[in-house]
Amino acid sequence: MYTVGGLFAGVGGIELGFEGNGFKVLWANEFDKDACNTYRSNFNHRLIEQDIHTLEVKDLSPVDVITAGFPCQAFSVAGYRKGFRDPRGNLFFEIMRLVDELPEKPKVLFLENVKNFYTHDKKNTYKVVHRTLEDYGYSVFTKILNSAEYTKIPHNRERTFIICFRGEVDWTLDHKCECSWTFDSLFPPPKSDQRLHIRDILEEKKVDDRFYYGESAYMYNELKKHMKSRDTVYQWRRQYVRENKSDMCPTLTANMGTGGHNVPLIIDDWGFRKLTPRECFRFQGYSDSFKLPKDVSTSQLYKQAGNSVTVPLIERLASRVKIALDSKYENSKNQKEKINVTTASES
Repeated sequence: MYTVGGLFAGVGGIELGFEGNGFKVLWANEFDKDACNTYRSNFNHRLIEQDIHTLEVKDLSPVDVITAGFPCQAFSVAGYRKGFRDPRGNLFFEIMRLVDELPEKPKVLFLENVKNFYTHDKKNTYKVVHRTLEDYGYSVFTKILNSAEYTKIPHNRERTFIICFRGEVDWTLDHKCECSWTFDSLFPPPKSDQRLHIRDILEEKKVDDRFYYGESAYMYNELKKHMKSRDTVYQWRRQYVRENKSDMCPTLTANMGTGGHNVPLIIDDWGFRKLTPRECFRFQGYSDSFKLPKDVSTSQLYKQAGNSVTVPLIERLASRVKIALDSKYENSKNQKEKINVTTASES
């Protein structure tokens, strides 16, 4: 069984996706106290609650895979795309500090960030990251994937995934294949099954009154004028209503937790309302068995959903990582056993 350690774990979406493929998570690190609360409510393995700057290698057990959905605000549109000029943008180098200090480098690094990370500063930011990863001895595979195209979840969410394998590019899909990895072999093709509809995600019953906009809301008349379809998720944009067509939820962001009207809107039998935190987590592919602690505020739950990953997409990528590891190490193990048997028979 391959082992995993998670940095910038948030509420555990990446860890959940790897566990779904038989990986064993040994530890995770997160600094946000509310995210830690949600994480602890859903996982039993060790959670290291501290700033990554103070994290030391002696606190970490060796693992085969290190995952990191490192902070994206420095590269996102919502965060004004300051990149490495933003202190949050330099947290990537804290990941590499720990990787460098480990007695044995992880076999795989699994990194996730916003779509704009790849194109930020005319791709110079990504070039620095790519070069750094190669300098540390990793083969690097990168692709921007949209949750709506690669899973059944109707959530328009594009993210940059960087999957790195230790050593030369000799990772193959099976023992018979001698060719090196390509984008197509590493990253799963778009899912052909029919995507879920928005109504499959939403509550069927009336939700708590606090999620509804009454006639006293200053934008109520605009909502009433423009929100007509039950199969559409809307957004309030300061002075107008934005309609997101194609039966799709717009990208959920951490800004949902900052107040105001950043949470997407829908219309149901009881009026105009915001998505609930549970619905936001569903649009990230979390099942209802995933616990949302009652002592975590609604605004923090919105923030957590917006900061998280689409779990079914992580599951698909983790399955490919497992195939790669099996191909690399099981094949090598079998070859060694064959050599040992041959040597023994000859002696």
